[in-house]
This record gives sequence, structure tokens and C-alpha cells, in this order.
Amino acid sequence: MASCSPQQPTPDLKRNKPITLSGKLTITGSSTIAPLAAELAKQFEKQHPNTKVDVQTGGSSRGITDIRRGTSDIGMVSRKLKSNESDLTSHLLAKDGVSIIVHKSNPILELSEHQIKQIYLNKIDNWKLLNGMDKKITVINKAEGRSTLEVFLKHFNLNNTQIKPSIIIGDNEQAVKLVANNPHAIAYVSIGTAEYDIGLGVPIKTLALNGIPANKKALISKQFPLSRELNFITKENISALTIAFINFSQSKTANSIIEGFGFVPTHP
Repeated sequence: MASCSPQQPTPDLKRNKPITLSGKLTITGSSTIAPLAAELAKQFEKQHPNTKVDVQTGGSSRGITDIRRGTSDIGMVSRKLKSNESDLTSHLLAKDGVSIIVHKSNPILELSEHQIKQIYLNKIDNWKLLNGMDKKITVINKAEGRSTLEVFLKHFNLNNTQIKPSIIIGDNEQAVKLVANNPHAIAYVSIGTAEYDIGLGVPIKTLALNGIPANKKALISKQFPLSRELNFITKENISALTIAFINFSQSKTANSIIEGFGFVPTHP
């Protein structure tokens, strides 16, 4: 793992003091956070030309594992840390939610929590049972180690062994791509990811949950029930460069970038 020299003074970007930084950061983990982290890295490198920030995905579990092994400087975890992760420190980046998505052509506009649970338990297996098309539902589930899966299972009080999916995928973009190419599919992804892709013209839509729209406005008002934290994580004795990047990611400058990805900034 490459990082800047520990002899560098700890930067204080929040006070706008001039700082000279150099070195490389490696950031790994959540596929939800990765596109945002990559854009933050790009803007950070413009401000500090002698730095390089490498962002790699692989899921929140990878972010935690890499930090514990010392193979990355910052982990990306799209949930709160658990009680057995007290050896780690979280740095809140933004708020997000998990939304149900279907193809844009699907006439269904909303589902209840009970209906979603029944779909994933394979007790509702055809859209006609929900006043939709007479088509078998293609159920897309996330692979183990993905925080979106953990948040989904916890909210709906499900065990992953109970779910009998048609397809198991890894990151959000895989789910979006499958739904965009299958009018009968259903999946769950980050609200930020869904809104960003919808803005690009991808033929998917989010479904309201218990009548509450799955969008950033509902997250800001704290009405949407399926919400979560997006965090950077570190261990002790982090480098000056790591501190500087986290400070930048929590700054006012970063807020517009965070909003551009459909997430809710948490720092004024």
C-alpha cells in the first residue's frame, strides 16, 4: 500500500491552509460508493497534482477486509459499521437508500413491503398477481458480501437462504443493466445509482415503497424507510494524504459532486 510520508504535517483543509501533498492512495470496497469516490479522486488530484488516487470496487466486505489487511488506505462501506467492527473508524460521506427497480415499460408503480417480500420468497411469481403483465417475474438478488444485500435482508426480515432468485449479481450496475434489458425483471439497487442512470436515459424506474417515492427528496425528508449511510473507513495512524482526501470528501466543494450522483450530503 502506497501513501504519503508520515513525516508530513497533518493537513487542515477545513481551515484552507496551503498544503503540499504527494503520494498515492488506494481506496477499495462498495460498488455503490466507487463511482462517487472516483469523481472525488479526480477533483482532488486536480487540486494536488502530485497525488494519485486509485479506486477499486469489490463490495463493502472487500473494503473492510483490505483495511484490516493493510492493503488499502481507505475502505468504502455502504452501511453503518457493526459491533464486531469496532477496530475500524467510519467517516460519514453521504446518505443513500435502497430502491426497488423494474423496467420502464412495467405498468407497476408501487409495491408494499409485504408484496416485495412475497416476490423474493417466490410466493408471488407472476406480475399478473400484482395487476401487471401475465409474465413470470425474473427475480434478481445480490451476492453475499454486498452491503445492499445486507440492508435489504435486514429491512425485510429475510434470510438469504430463503430467497430463490432467477439471477445472482454483484454490483448495482449489473442489476441496472439486467433490468434495462428485461421487461419482466425486478431488482434492488442504490437510489443514487438508479436516479443517476435514469437521468442518462436508461429504461428503468424506481417503485414507490408503501406509497413513498424512492427518491432523494424522500431521503432528505427522512420519509423513505429503506435508507443507509455511505462511509469511508480507516484504521489508526492514517497518513496525512488520507486525512486530506477524507476532509476534501466531506467539504462544501464535495457536496455538489455528491448530489450529482443522487446521494444526500451530510456535511454543511
